[in-house]
Order: sequence, then C-alpha cells, then structure tokens
Amino acid sequence: MKNGKLSFDAKIISSVLVSICRFLTGIRAKQISPIEKDKPCIYYANHSSHLDGLVIWSSLAPHIRPFVHPVAAEDYWNKNRLRRYLSRRIFRAVLIPRHANKTNVSEGNGETTTAPQKVNALTLMQAVLDKGESLIIFPEGTRGNGESIQDFKAGLWHLSRNNPQAQLVPIYLENLNRVLPKGSRLVVPIICSATFGPPIEPTHENEDKTEFLLRAKSALEELHHG
Repeated sequence: MKNGKLSFDAKIISSVLVSICRFLTGIRAKQISPIEKDKPCIYYANHSSHLDGLVIWSSLAPHIRPFVHPVAAEDYWNKNRLRRYLSRRIFRAVLIPRHANKTNVSEGNGETTTAPQKVNALTLMQAVLDKGESLIIFPEGTRGNGESIQDFKAGLWHLSRNNPQAQLVPIYLENLNRVLPKGSRLVVPIICSATFGPPIEPTHENEDKTEFLLRAKSALEELHHG
C-alpha cells in the first residue's frame, strides 16, 4: 500500500467489512457540521465495544478511510493471524501495548518498532499526524458500560497541544455496548448510531490539562443528550 492506496485484496475485504458492519449494527451516521478536508483529524469517541473503531471507520467516506488510523490495543489485535492482517493491511491501525514496558509496536504501515511504552503511544500517533493523516482514538482508555462516559486520559490533551492544526472531532456512539458487550463473544444485531459533532477548539496556553479534558468530554456528552 502506497500513498493511501489499498491493494486489490484490501479493497475487497474493506468492502466486505463495511457491509458486515452495516448489517450487524444498522449504523446510522450523522454529521452535525462540515469538517475541513485539508486538515488532519483526531476523531475521538466514547468506548464500549470492540466494534467501536470499525463502526467509525465504516462511517467514513471510502476515499478517506485509507488515511484514517484507529488507535487500538496491541494485545487484542495481535492474538491471531486474522486480527493482525486486518489491523495492519485494512485498518492500518496504530497498535499500543498495554502491559509491557518494551515491545514491538505496529506503526500503521505493516512495520514495527521497539521502544518504551510511554514513548510509543504518543510518538506513533504523532507520526501519523505529521504525515497529514488522521487518527481514531478513545480517550477513556478502556471500554465503559455504554451508559456514561468515563474521565479522559491525558493523551488527547498532549495530541491537541502538539498539533493545533488538527481538527478535534467528537463522535458519540450509541448502542454498541449492546451489539457486542464487554466480555461477550456473541454479536447481537441492533440499530446503532454514530453522531459526528462539530470540531472543538484545540487547547490553548490559558487552559490547563484538566480544563481541556473536561471540555472535550462535555462535547461528547452534549452529542449524547442532544
């Protein structure tokens, strides 16, 4: 894959995955306001299911998908050959280790690098933004119950502070926790929705980390209640 172009097999599998996702979730994507096309995006969403990243990715226009990289847990996506193939060849995911101090980490292009965990996450995500491409992240850091949004980790603040040019797009996902609940392997087809909110303002010098994270979280909660 070069310059965002998918190989023939990746195009076929991408199409199949999108169809399966839409069949299982009946996903209804709603975009409240337009997003500037010439700027990278940091799409951030609430997290309650392993399907969350796939749903957001499937909701994007086909020509955008190759340039949008989900950030996901390395241990889950490295469990078998199928998951490794999907994460590297289809989603071009940025895989982050959860428990090891040093480990091999996918850079989203099929290559790997070894470095301390705390450096890996931000460094690898920054590499994507430096290319003018976009990320899908889940600032809660772990899956929730689908009813309330947990406090955000600091990663979103660091990314915003270092990339003021990036658009911060909140996405509220509804019902994904019921399609594939935490701890379950049984998929239950249920109508789900993905609401793309207007980009929020990046953090600024007069706003501390806590204030920014509360503001970013509030933008998600407004999509839920709105």
